[in-house]
Amino acid sequence: MKNSISSSQAYQECLDRIYRLGRFGIKLELDTIAGILGLLNNPQKNYRIVHVAGTNGKGSVATYIASVLRHAGFRTGLYTSPHLVSFNERISINGNPVSNDEVVNAYNAVNAVDLGKRKATFFEIATAMGFYLFSQKNVDWAVIETGMGGRFDATNIVSPQVSIITNLSIEHTDYLGSTIKALAKEKSGIIKPGAPVVTGVSQASGLEVIKAAAQKNACDLYIYKKDFSARKDKGRSTITFKGISHTFAGIANPLKGNHQKHNLSLALAACELIFDALQKKNPKYCLDEALVKKATASAKWPGRLEQVMESPLVILDGAHNLDAAKALSEYLMTELKDRSLTLVLGILDDKPYEKMLKLLAPCADRIILTKAAIDRSIDPSVLKQAALKFASCPVTIIDDVKSAVDHALEISDKNDAVCVAGSLYVVGEAKEKFDITT
Repeated sequence: MKNSISSSQAYQECLDRIYRLGRFGIKLELDTIAGILGLLNNPQKNYRIVHVAGTNGKGSVATYIASVLRHAGFRTGLYTSPHLVSFNERISINGNPVSNDEVVNAYNAVNAVDLGKRKATFFEIATAMGFYLFSQKNVDWAVIETGMGGRFDATNIVSPQVSIITNLSIEHTDYLGSTIKALAKEKSGIIKPGAPVVTGVSQASGLEVIKAAAQKNACDLYIYKKDFSARKDKGRSTITFKGISHTFAGIANPLKGNHQKHNLSLALAACELIFDALQKKNPKYCLDEALVKKATASAKWPGRLEQVMESPLVILDGAHNLDAAKALSEYLMTELKDRSLTLVLGILDDKPYEKMLKLLAPCADRIILTKAAIDRSIDPSVLKQAALKFASCPVTIIDDVKSAVDHALEISDKNDAVCVAGSLYVVGEAKEKFDITT
């Protein structure tokens, strides 16, 4: 990019170029990303890595682990997707998104070596940028969330210290298969020789595949509810973690929802393995209760049962697949049962929208259907036909997300609740509105 243009212009021009790469779609192979990183001298080899795959909870688990590592004094990178408002959110260092100038510099470096037979996709470029910046900024550890699948995910070029597979739920069937066994094969592709594996997978067919992959790679495998677990403390909002080698009591969980107990357990089990290995080399590294409580209390993961307004109560939750919709439905039915609820909902076309609506529609007193500004959004009129099968409340359509949220606020009293859900893209547009307001 020309030096004469301003920093903000360079940043916007960079984003325009990156977003145009979306037209190349998804390519399931690693040769392109390997070629780019090779020409950058393999920056991903300059720090230690934790790799996280799964259907739901990847971002929460990655966030918890990054927070523990950061509070232990390590310079820590975190790579997640998708972003909600700003591209920079995908790449953070010590809890802060990288700057606009850093995004531009990383893009220029990566784009200059995108010389393979096939031009890199959006996600491949973004991943290479993250790996490059983590090396440039001298991180000690990087916690990397896969985008989709695992085996051929662009992030799967790494050699992690620990691999985590959160759970399995059928998704992206065109790419990952239509059975739990096929899905497990893709997710277990992140398992690497000798690196221990932590998993929350519960289905027998999926767990069998993961066990076989761990055995093939000579990896120790630790399974939720078998080797470690967590329980809610009676009469309190805290949990007790009974881990592989530690027990931590009275841990406050800052991320809302009962499912976060599962996510926090996976993260702490992984941290046990990380710190046990570190302590063998240097006794000063200790995963104690004080560190765990301090780190987990400060963990933040936007757009997942995130409260952005108090009166009326406004909650943003991606809930972008069936299992996530189940978790949201449980939360709405229990925590918000005494409030009149307006549900603002938009869903993408690769999701089981009827099953999601069956879970979510009965929770609401009013439903506003909308769509994100992305061509994969389902037409709200299609959603309405399905919603009317399950809703016993008024259902309206407002295409624009921000206008839909404005209307939800207008028709809600101060003691009511509004929940924006169904897609991280919908939540991102809503969050942008509240970020600007606040």
